[in-house]
Amino acid sequence: MKTIRKGDEVIAITGKDKGKRGVVLAVAGDRITVEGLNLVKKHVKPNPMKGTPGGVESKVMPINRSNVALVDANGKPSRVGIKVEDGENVRFLKTTGAVLSA
Repeated sequence: MKTIRKGDEVIAITGKDKGKRGVVLAVAGDRITVEGLNLVKKHVKPNPMKGTPGGVESKVMPINRSNVALVDANGKPSRVGIKVEDGENVRFLKTTGAVLSA
């Protein structure tokens, strides 16, 4: 069972974006893409066939899942545990013990 899923609110705990929050957009293996985190500048050529202008645009790049943690109700980073409730595995926050939705 994956501890971080698409749609979870996370906070960066290391790196240049430490302390920033965002929502997980995509999960691919051990890398996740988070809205507003790990932005890079990309130089783009103009393409008149597609109607795109050229210039420098910001792009969201993937970040390792070990560099983020879920946000609890108090706004603090929290680790995620997995326990069995009613015969199903559920995720819960280690700081508050709150069970996360499936």
